[in-house]
Amino acid sequence: MAEINYIINSFLKDISNSILPLVVFITGVLVAIIVGRLSRRLLIAAEVPEGVEGTRFERTVNRLGTSTIGLLSGLITLFLIALAVGLTLSIGGVLDTRYYLELLRGYLLQVFVAALIVIIGLIVGDKAEVEIKQSLQDVKLTEMSLLPSAVKYSILFIASLIALAQLRIETAALLVVLGGYLLGVIVLGGLAFKDLLAAGAAGVFLIFSDPYSIGDTVDIDGHRGIVQEVGLFATHIESDEEEFILPNHLVLRSGIVRIRS
Repeated sequence: MAEINYIINSFLKDISNSILPLVVFITGVLVAIIVGRLSRRLLIAAEVPEGVEGTRFERTVNRLGTSTIGLLSGLITLFLIALAVGLTLSIGGVLDTRYYLELLRGYLLQVFVAALIVIIGLIVGDKAEVEIKQSLQDVKLTEMSLLPSAVKYSILFIASLIALAQLRIETAALLVVLGGYLLGVIVLGGLAFKDLLAAGAAGVFLIFSDPYSIGDTVDIDGHRGIVQEVGLFATHIESDEEEFILPNHLVLRSGIVRIRS
């Protein structure tokens, strides 16, 4: 009788050892799918599709047969499935539990977060490029065409640094490169936009001091006419047959003659 009980207990134990990992795996996969779908709905509710519309990243993932929210929710689903696989192997005795937990804490989670940071960096960089291009589409300056790309790649570089730091990869050399890059952007930007910055500073002064207003007849640097617009960078004056667009720093430099009659 004792031998029969031993056989039954051994059989039940073997079944338990076989079924439990399978149940854990199936449950983990179902949870991963549910969480993936919930995250997709949350991203849609947060209007992420509208936010990434028109970006190069969105067009790229569309060519791959998916979307940005599909990629993000799929990444979350795959991460949870990887956790389920590791937990199943650990329960089944194939993988040491301590090793699995260390792997989860020290590698899988870091890779997941780093990948998420890179994707967010790509999306934010592309969106910033699109928004800046739209804002500057009426500005006819060659230098301004470089600004959207500069902002985009700056965001990507910073996102890459954060992702590498998340993976505990030495980033000291890259930080030095980033510092040199930012210094170069400041110096070259100052040189490239010196006239624009001067015009903007003069425009702020003119707007607040209000030495003339729309409708006044003025003479600026030999150009006589009626003021049509006082903008941040330029003043528009119009005569009978001509319209003059004068940079605001030139207005301050040459002086203003306001004609009273």
